[in-house]
Amino acid sequence: MKNTHTTLRPAFLLIELLVSVVIISFSILFVLQLYTTNRQQIVYISERNKRSLEDSLYLTLNILKHHQDTKTADDILSRYFRIKEFDSRDILKKNERSIFIPEEIRIIPPPNTPGPTAIVNEVKLKGEHSSIYWHFKITSF
Repeated sequence: MKNTHTTLRPAFLLIELLVSVVIISFSILFVLQLYTTNRQQIVYISERNKRSLEDSLYLTLNILKHHQDTKTADDILSRYFRIKEFDSRDILKKNERSIFIPEEIRIIPPPNTPGPTAIVNEVKLKGEHSSIYWHFKITSF
């Protein structure tokens, strides 16, 4: 009986080794997939944040006049700033967004209730990493 027991043990070692290799392989695949997904999300978020910073160039009071226009940052800012440096102007000219402004929303207090009235405009900047911003204007108190 001792002989059969000792001959079965190496077979169990081989099976145990194969099972552990499979478990480690699945673990490594899971970690790699998680890393790839996280990396893609990090790249998207960093690009989105960079685009949000660029969007701030468009958010002037004049933006409401550009419904269904495609403008560069230079088109929008040239009214407010005179930029003489060619490199800066080229960067602003490369930054282009399509502007869409749906119909304005009027906010009025309920009847017989004092309160401010306001006009709200949604500003959609379309293109890569589209964004939506809101423009509020209090009209009376």
